[in-house]
Formats: sequence, C-alpha cells, structure tokens
Amino acid sequence: MASSFQCFWFLFYSLSVYFIQATQTSNVYIVYLGLNQSHDPLLTSKHHHQLLSNVFECEEAAKQSILYHYKHSFSGFSVKLNQTQAATLSSNEQTVSFSLNLVLFKILPSKPRLSFIEDQRTDPRPIAEMEGVVSVSRSRILKVHTTRSWDFMGLTLDESSEVTPLQLAYGDDIVVGLLDSGVWPESESFQEESCLGPIPSFWKGKCVKGEMFDPKRHCNRKLIGAQFYRKGFEEQFGQINPRTFDYNSPRDYVGHGTHTASTAVGSIVKNVSSFGFGQGTARGGAPRARLAVYKVCWNKELIARCLESDILAGFDNALHDGVHVISASFGGGPPLSPFFRSMTDIGAFHAMQRGISVVFSAGNEGPFPSRVGNVAPWSISVAASTIDRTFPTKILLDNTISVMGEGFLTKKLKGKLAPSKNFFIGSCSGENQRKNATAEGMVVICFSNDPSKIGFAQVAVANIGGIGLIYALPVTYQIAETNLIPVVYVNFDQGTKLNQYIFYAPKPVVISQSKTSIGKSPAPSVAHFSSRGPNTISSDILKPDISAPGGSILAAWPPVTPPSPSASDERSVKWNFLSGTSMSCPHVSGVVALIKSAHPDWSPAAIKSAIMTTAYNKDRTQDSILAGGSMKVADPFDIGAGHINPLKAMDPGLVYDMQANDYITYLCEIGYTKEQIKAIVLLGTHVSCSKEDNSQSVSNLNYPSISVSNLKSTVTIKRTVRNVGHKKTAVYFASFVSPHGVKVSIWPRILFFSCFLEERTYYVTLKPEKKSQGRYDFGEIVWTDGFHYVRSPLVVSVNNTSGYCDDTTLSYSI
Repeated sequence: MASSFQCFWFLFYSLSVYFIQATQTSNVYIVYLGLNQSHDPLLTSKHHHQLLSNVFECEEAAKQSILYHYKHSFSGFSVKLNQTQAATLSSNEQTVSFSLNLVLFKILPSKPRLSFIEDQRTDPRPIAEMEGVVSVSRSRILKVHTTRSWDFMGLTLDESSEVTPLQLAYGDDIVVGLLDSGVWPESESFQEESCLGPIPSFWKGKCVKGEMFDPKRHCNRKLIGAQFYRKGFEEQFGQINPRTFDYNSPRDYVGHGTHTASTAVGSIVKNVSSFGFGQGTARGGAPRARLAVYKVCWNKELIARCLESDILAGFDNALHDGVHVISASFGGGPPLSPFFRSMTDIGAFHAMQRGISVVFSAGNEGPFPSRVGNVAPWSISVAASTIDRTFPTKILLDNTISVMGEGFLTKKLKGKLAPSKNFFIGSCSGENQRKNATAEGMVVICFSNDPSKIGFAQVAVANIGGIGLIYALPVTYQIAETNLIPVVYVNFDQGTKLNQYIFYAPKPVVISQSKTSIGKSPAPSVAHFSSRGPNTISSDILKPDISAPGGSILAAWPPVTPPSPSASDERSVKWNFLSGTSMSCPHVSGVVALIKSAHPDWSPAAIKSAIMTTAYNKDRTQDSILAGGSMKVADPFDIGAGHINPLKAMDPGLVYDMQANDYITYLCEIGYTKEQIKAIVLLGTHVSCSKEDNSQSVSNLNYPSISVSNLKSTVTIKRTVRNVGHKKTAVYFASFVSPHGVKVSIWPRILFFSCFLEERTYYVTLKPEKKSQGRYDFGEIVWTDGFHYVRSPLVVSVNNTSGYCDDTTLSYSI
C-alpha cells in the first residue's frame, strides 16, 4: 500500500512539473548493456526494471516507461524520459557521459535528403554511468537507403543445361531476415514452390497476426516469419491508424520492404514487367531461401521512417529466431555515430558473434566523398551500380533534331516543346512558378544539377497543365524512374541542343514510346547517387566494401501503393522499378545466402572476403568501370573492391578470415576501453588493450582490402589467408600494382598450402617515395594459383610534408 501511495505521489509530482515546464517532452533513449549474460529473458527484463528503479520512484513507473526489452541476443532496453527526469538523473554523476543527437532522416529509394530536426546536448549521466551500461543514446530515425540484374551478374536460369543453375542448387536451408517496411504476402515472389522442403527444424521465429495479416493464410514454407515493431515510431509520430496509410501488422504499404525482399530471395516468377518494360523472369538472388520479415520501418507521407528503438528490437528477435543473413537497406550519413551508439552496428556486432552475416546499404548521398554509411568492419556495406539494361526514348523536335534519352513512356507523346523560362523563374518548382503560367498541351524542358529534384519538377509541370517533362541532368545521371507524368532524362549536351532550338518559340515535338534495350550500353558503372568513401569513422577500413546492381531494378510491389511517390498517382502495379543502394543491398544478401548454403561453416568475414576478393573492376567492354556523377574511372572509394561476381565468390581460392576476438585490437585502437569491450564480447574472450602491444593498428585488421590513410614513413602490414579451394595442396604467387609514389614490397612472394598448412601469412611493406599531403592513390595485390585470382584493393595516402620523414620501419602483427 505504501509503495502504491509513493508511486501515486511521484506520478502526481511529475505531472505537476510538466504543467509548470510546458516545453518538456518525452524522448526515447536506448540503453545498451552488451552481451546478455543470463540467457533468461525474464531475468533480463527484471534486471532492466531494477536498473531503472534507481531513476524512477517506483517500479510501476519504470515498467510503464519501457518500450522494448532487448533480452534474447543482447541486453538493453528503450525507455521514455522527459527533460525533468533527465535533469533528475544528472544529479548522481559516476563514470561515463554521452551526448544526445536526434537526427531525422527521410527514406527515399534514390538519393534522399537529410533533414536535421534537433541536436540537443542533454546529459542524463547516471544511467550511462551505472555499472554494466555500455552506452545510452537517443533513438534516431534512419533512412532506407529483378528480371535482368541476376542474368547480368552471371546467375542465369538455363533450363536446357545439364547442370543445375546455382540459384536452384543452394539456399533451401538458409533463412534471410529482412529488416524493412514489411511485405505484401500475396505477391507471387513469396509463394512457396512445390520443390521447397519443410520449414527447417531449427527455426524459432513466428508469424504475428495483425491488420490484414493472417499467419495461417499468408505465411508458408517460403515466408516463415513476419513480425512488426511500432512502439518507437508511435512515440515519435503518433499511433498508426487508417489515416496514416499503413497496416498495423507485417503487411507492407510503402513498398520498399516488398521490393527488397523479392530482390533478395523472391521465388521464380515468369513474364513479369512494369507497364511492359523489363519483361522477363523475376527471382531473388537465392530463390529457394526462406524469408523472415521484421517490419521496423513505417509510412509517413509515402516515405518510410525507421526508429532505432524498433530496429534494435528487430535485430534482437532475428538473432534469436535463427536467421543466417540479415539484410537492412537503411542507415544514416555523416556525422556517423560511434559504433556502440549506433543501433545498427550494435545489432550487426552481435550477429557477427553468432556467425550471422549482416548486409547494409552504403547510402544514397553520392557522388560527394566521405558520405558512406554503415562502416563497421563486421558488416558489409554495398554501393550501387548500373546494369546493361536501358530504356531508350527517342525525342524528335520539329522533324529536325533527334535526341535519344531514357524514360518509361508507355505510348507516343505529341505536343510542343517549351523552355522552362516561359513558366518558371529559375528551377522548375511550384515556388518559382510565374504568375498565371500555363503549359496546356506542352512538354517542358527543365535543367537541374540534382536528380532528386525531379519530384518537384514533375509536380510543378503537371500543375500548370504540362503533358510531359524533359529533364536535363549532368552526364551519367540518367537513370530511368517511374514518374507521375511522362519524363525523359537527357544529359546537358542534349538538353542544351533542344533548348537552343526552342529559345524563341515552342516547337512541335514527338516523343516515341520507350523500349527495353539489353547489352547495348557499357555496364556496370557506379550509380551517381551511391555514397562514396573514405570512411569517416575509421579511414584505415575501406568502405564501401562492394558494389552491386542498384539502378532501375524491377521487383515486387504492393498493388495498393502508387508506383511513383505521389498521392495523386492512382495507378496500380505488381512490379515496380526503384533505384538506390537499398536495391543493391539485397542483391548482395541473396549472394551471401547462396554462399552460406554452399559453405555452412564459413564465418561472416570469410563470406565477405570471398565476395570482395573475386570482384571485378572492368565493364562488359573490358574497359575500366566509370564513376557515375563524374567522368573519372571508379576507384575503391566509389566501388569498394569492385562489382560483385557471384559465380567466382562461390570458389574464391583464399579467404581473409576473422572472428570476434580479431576485432578487439581494432576497437581498442579507435578508443573503446577494455571494460566496454568485455561487456559486448562472448564470455571467455580474452580482451587486452595494452599500449605496449604494437599489434594494435587498424590497418592490421585482417580485412580483404588494405588501407593506410596516413603514411608518413615505411610501414609493414600483416595479412593471413586460408586456402578454401578444392585442392588442399596449392601454390599461390603474388603480383601487385603500386599506388603512385609508394614502393610496395611483399614477403614472401610465394605461398605454399597443404593438408597440414591451410593458413599462411604474408607481409606488405609500404614506403613513401614522394612528398605529399592528403592525397589518396590506389593499387592492388593479387594472389593466384593460375585459376583463382584473389584481389585486394590497396589504398594509401602519403602524408609527409608537414614534418621530417625518416626511414623507420614499423612492424605490426595481429
């Protein structure tokens, strides 16, 4: 009774303070406690309540404040606190502090924009400083970053072949967990095929009933898990209801989750297209793999938004349920959060410790440097590239000038072409519209340096009666997308030619129906929107890791959701084109599932190594891959190790492997304490952060690429490779291309492997031979036995002009 009375007065006092300080609002914080030591969900939850009882006056108030208990794969919780409570917490300072950063991100298929809504520096220290707490951080909102793409990557479905296609030979025993905006379960992509075996016995996941989602009807041997997490979203944006245009269930409304799921593991579906374009056989990278959906992203004005508190809950359950691969097409751009205040990195670290590969999108902030996200070395960060499928659309102006653009025009368009200056002052947007401007029956040509502004331009043209839009962009920016009105993309040269001809008066124009063209354009090239390196948290770890198809990808789509991000679009499709690293991420996830099925004992690091070291950096014409958004050849900051090659990745020859303890020296080097690291690694793992241990170099992490961002003097770096080829006795020879101004030496130059000697170590010595500061140069190291070619990018920045450069050699070992 006394306890209830005390709780009542505490709640009354809190309510009174709220009215006195009306500016206070509740915010969601995530308290991360590291590895779950008890392995008992009930005990873990009780521990969370006890921890919060030091903050709240009564246990009931503490219980009501918690949104989620993270109690399966790791320990932590998300909790609501207002500023009065935060101030109360600050009175008992102990050991660790943290800053709060609320960054609001919008989720768009291609090149979203970051909107910084709030950046508060409040410091509720006591929770962060209590014993056993690794980190406390404000829950952020993250952005979510096909018929031809798999054929382009070499994974064909040749039914006449005597050999079973790779996509049909593997994957039946693999579960891919997708953290996204849900799934449209009726899509043909998620129907079970007759050859699919029973649900694996190890599976602990479930399908949860919700709005328009019945597990008995919608889950099957293909879709074996479907759960949803909305508490964080509802705390930020209010309750989900019919007015929010989303389903209070695993069902997808935004479309992003359906699209990425079908790209990763969708079943084989023949004769699909979108408005007749891209017709062919659709399937995921691993069409026989199982799918488990964790809905952590929700619709807000046709834009998906993902709360970190919801994301971490999805990770917790996915790891507990038994997934083998996690695919997550979302993230944030710079400034990046420290690893253990980033919920995606926390989830990925615990997944890695359980042998689960995590694949992230690199982000859509290109082509500017240093914008890559999801840079933790224990996960895979995927850039986006184009494929050799285009949609040529012919523009004939006044029967005189002919230009070939890109678009999705379903029928011929006739009208008059007029320059944007007739209707807008400056760029094509509603706010720049001239008074009483009208473009009835006209096609308007607009120029822009920013492809993401196409939405504003097409709405502005439609509002003044325009029947179509020619959108001129810098060269390499032309990627066809589904739009509200007919849009043809041209480059500045083509646009200028058209614009000059109509400068004084509109002229008749005929735009032909678009076509689907395959194999007639150089590909791949890096998509202009794909986020680029270097890594802003740890520049000695190359990110992105790999590139995969991400431009104009055709995949499954909810028929109730418009194909373009416009509420006025009343069209319905079952398959839709999207572009973004959100699309390239599930391509890699599908390949990871195939490799895991073929090599179940391989670690996430070994799988990543196989993908990276077998990647290629030449296009289909055997010329260098170009970096979209520029005219230059792609370098490792654009494309990582190169473009993914699934067939080669199944048999890489050698792999650079790592386990959880290999990341310890890395974490020590970037500033984490021994106590913090011990809290997150598995029990019994030796942790040492000795300053006397010269092995603690980030460059010495056994990564499949080598990056040295601050080469002042001669440095020797260690790498260890393991032979995973079919022949246990093998001899590999080294070759290399030196970065400009850097002398490279490799010892030994020959590696011998046998049944008794699967692993060999080699050393790379880098010596600067030029004066430079802050300039990156690129090379590569290749090991070959005549059949396998194990290639590692070599990225070096000589930085020796600010002081004396001696010839001291620093030797590191892991």
